[in-house]
Amino acid sequence: MLYKSLIKPFLFTLEAEKAHDFAISTSSLASNSKLINGLTKLFYNTSNTGLEKELLGLKFPNPIGLAAGFDKNGVTPLAMQALGFGFVEVGSITARSSAGNPKPRAFRLPKDRSLINRMGLNNEGAEAVIARLKELELSIPLGINIAKTNDASIHGEDAIEDYLFSYELANSVADYITINISCPNTGEGKTFEDPEALDALLNGLGIDKSSRVPTLVKFSVDTNESTLTELVNICEKHGISGYVATNTSSIRKNLLTNESQLQKIGNGGLSGHSIFHQSTLVLKWLRNILGDTKPIIAVGGIDSIETAKAKLDAGADLLQVYTGMVFKGPGLVKEIKEGLKLSL
Repeated sequence: MLYKSLIKPFLFTLEAEKAHDFAISTSSLASNSKLINGLTKLFYNTSNTGLEKELLGLKFPNPIGLAAGFDKNGVTPLAMQALGFGFVEVGSITARSSAGNPKPRAFRLPKDRSLINRMGLNNEGAEAVIARLKELELSIPLGINIAKTNDASIHGEDAIEDYLFSYELANSVADYITINISCPNTGEGKTFEDPEALDALLNGLGIDKSSRVPTLVKFSVDTNESTLTELVNICEKHGISGYVATNTSSIRKNLLTNESQLQKIGNGGLSGHSIFHQSTLVLKWLRNILGDTKPIIAVGGIDSIETAKAKLDAGADLLQVYTGMVFKGPGLVKEIKEGLKLSL
């Protein structure tokens, strides 16, 4: 109630990115304060009894995780743990630090309970983020999402080396790693969602080495079923441990936000409620392709117990939220956990 009546109205007076920066700075402060962490647990963190999961050789106290994109630099995991998350995914991180794309680059679509962003992989760089994460004493699984540095001059073999730098560092601290393949690979903008490029990337990373932590691949919500099947077959050949479905969308369909506003915003990745149905469809395709052989983390439009259950019914093993918290607040985690316990 506090978020809905007081905090959200304040945050929504700010530009989307400024509100995000405020949330990050507040969460970072909480992460460094035992007192604030204790109060956060008191108000938000409920029992995990009955919600525990064991996947990827890891123990998850509950299936609700923080999606990549919120905390790119790894400054909030302890605060997210206090909020009751069962795991947290940091990133995307890249080999080189990046300021990202010009501002403004984040936009709210309140009528659609969605966001559009073209942040441009802004982060402090793999070395700085990994060094920070090594200092953490976290009791929930830590995922690290890696991507290619936002530099169009890095492509081909150099792009694979760029990924490998982050991947090697992340292996020193992550409980699992997610590979973001929606990043430009060539000067023409070709991505690692291209089958040939993905095969080369996974081969270059040496996923199947015994020293690697569980490695997942995250697919775009815009991937069609036939392409998804081809990409999964390549991933399986390289020993990928699991999958994340899905990333954001570049498509603008069936939105309540008017067309003139969308044109003013321009391009970027659409996330939140508006991609829920397509994201869930991709999840179903993925589960049909895999059978019960590999775990799937579902993300995309989870903003209620109903949407969480729908993802689980469609074949998800774990869930991730981000945009839903922008509109519902941090209490969303507690709401979903309590709803799942009632359905046991």
